Amino acid sequence: MAFESLTDEFIEALISCPKRVINPKAREVLKPGHKQINYIAHALDESGHEFQLFVRQNLAAGMEDDFSCGLLWDAPNGETLILCRYNGASHIHRNKIEDKTLNLVFHIHRATKKYIAANQNPDGFAYETDRYQTLDKALICLISDCNIDGLGSNSRKNQLDLFK
Repeated sequence: MAFESLTDEFIEALISCPKRVINPKAREVLKPGHKQINYIAHALDESGHEFQLFVRQNLAAGMEDDFSCGLLWDAPNGETLILCRYNGASHIHRNKIEDKTLNLVFHIHRATKKYIAANQNPDGFAYETDRYQTLDKALICLISDCNIDGLGSNSRKNQLDLFK
């Protein structure tokens, strides 16, 4: 499936469809400079869509606001598309098409038809947010915004205090 044919409505349907994490006890993996947890989620509707949820934290001292968590769609043809990312305030982001810069602010990336059609990163558009200031809170926002079940806020100590 060519992503060029995707509409904003289809992207929004992917983001908002109900999903359940099937490996809630996934373990963190240490990678050069950061640690990461990868979850797998399946759509709960009849679509059969499959997703990946990632949670990443920089390990360098003083870089607590250098984090990212996001949702990827596993397309039927084997390609993946980052639907959204919730980033920390550790870097400047520029929306290339709009020529607008976000300076060291917490921000959310969204895949859009406009960026796909312009041959940019599909999730190259981002907007500032004040809904979170930590990775745990960013993940809570992502779970809520993307209709994800299976990591649950009731068991927050076990499942959402990820790197403690």
